[in-house]
This record gives sequence, C-alpha cells and structure tokens, in this order.
Amino acid sequence: MIDPDYVLFARLVSAGSIAAAARGLRLSPAMASRRLARLEARLGVRLVQRTTRRLALTPAGERFHADVVAILAAVEAAEARLTGAAAAPAGLLRVTAPTSFGRLHVAPQLHRFLAAHPAVTLSFDLSDAFSDLVADGIDVGVRIAAGVPAGLEAHRLGDSRRVLCASPDYLARAGTPVRIDDLGAHALLAAVGQMPWRLVSGTRRMNVDHTSRIETNSSELVRELALSGVGIALRSLWDVGNALRSGRLVRVLPEWEGTRDVAIWAVHPRAPIVAPAVRAFIAFLRETIEPAAWE
Repeated sequence: MIDPDYVLFARLVSAGSIAAAARGLRLSPAMASRRLARLEARLGVRLVQRTTRRLALTPAGERFHADVVAILAAVEAAEARLTGAAAAPAGLLRVTAPTSFGRLHVAPQLHRFLAAHPAVTLSFDLSDAFSDLVADGIDVGVRIAAGVPAGLEAHRLGDSRRVLCASPDYLARAGTPVRIDDLGAHALLAAVGQMPWRLVSGTRRMNVDHTSRIETNSSELVRELALSGVGIALRSLWDVGNALRSGRLVRVLPEWEGTRDVAIWAVHPRAPIVAPAVRAFIAFLRETIEPAAWE
C-alpha cells in the first residue's frame, strides 16, 4: 500500500503550497501541515523550507521527491498493466500557448487531436503572458523561453532560432546596418519584455537595449510592423520564415542571432500521476512541431 503521506508530499510539490495540496486532497491546511511534519520526523530530514509565500524543497527534499514520483508512477503503470490498459484520454483539458505560435503552428493541426480523442473537451487559451499553470488550473502550456520554472515538468519540442530582420523598404530608407553598434541609430521593434536583445556571433556576445519604436504587448503586432517597414525586429524563424523566403523580410547583420538557449517547451505541473489527456496532447505537440521546417 502506498504511504498516503507520500501522495501528500508529491501533491504539495506540484501544487506549490500546503493550502493548495490540502484542497486537492480534501484536507484542512492544518492537517496537511501536521502530516508533512510527521513525514519529516519519521525520515529524520527536513524536506521543505517554509516561506511566507511558497514552499521550496531542500536538497534532501528534491532527491526524495524524485524517488516518490518514480514510485507513484510505477504503481500507476503496474495497475494499468494489471487491468489491461491505461485509461483513455477524456475530460476537460486546459491548454495555453503564445498567441502567434499557437495560431500559426498548433491551431491548424488541432482537428487531428480532437478527432483522435473525441472524449477530450479542449479549452485553449492564446496569450503572450506566462500564466501560473498551477494557480490558473492549466493542464499543458507551450512556452518559448530560456528555461522552465521549478515545479513544472518540461518537454523540449525544439529550438527557437531568432534572427534580426527588416523589410527591404525600411532598409532602402534608413540604410542597412553594417556593424552591431549601428543598431542604435535605427528604429527597433520589440514587445514589452523582449528587450534587451541578447545576441551572439561566434564567441562574441552583445546585449542590445534600446527603446522600441512602439510600446505593445503583442508579438504579432511587432511582426506586422516589421513587414510594413517600420523598423528592425528580432524574430523567431517559426514566425518569419515564410516572409524571409518570399523576400518580404531580409536578414539584418546575418552573422548575429539571438542566443540559442531559447527553446520551445511543452510544460505541465509536476504530479505523481499525469492524466492521459495531458500525455496525449504532449505526444500530439511532438508530432506537430517541426523546427527543421522553419530553417
């Protein structure tokens, strides 16, 4: 029999707080806190550092959490084998993705996922803001970022190469930058939070931090402004690959690119048991996302 305190500990890590874990297990926060203290006393180690806002695992807690998750997953797999098969994906699945990426590279293929899993009810939110998956009750998120916060399970879907680009009309009017320092004399385009640009060229690194020609929270608007000749933008190839191939945009300072640490991830809250619908959607994303096609 699985120790119920193990389940509590795993749920606490995935939820990020004692109160949230307690709600999920229909316990009072006081009872959940006492059971966590009992588990720590039994093991003779502190698993969690308690702060005023959230909980942080100690090094011992991190090691124990990895073991507990593996134990619970093994039990789930054993039960599935015993009963013949894992449960089919079903129920409400809440997904979030960046607006432009979701519209261009996920939405056109969603019909395949829905046809393959008719028992799943999909709620799909497109937003350029990074929501708190646990607090907002999101099952799967697509993230384009350099890293993934603790408490989330991450599946790397591919690289997100970013290049400097502008329209031929803009370069004809404003001139073509020859050196990286020339960017300071040009109209640069970036959504809120996208500056500074962290650029690399071989072993050289440069941060470009200038005020954007327009203030916007929309990455899609930045792309449209670049296409219409307003300025220079740092854009992902998944976003502007077609425009570069057609000549509507051209590379600027092609020896410089965005740092390669930014990647495309599918993320979900860590949990001892991952719902079949979550596993199915991540498998769908792996089949759908093809970074090589954007090069």
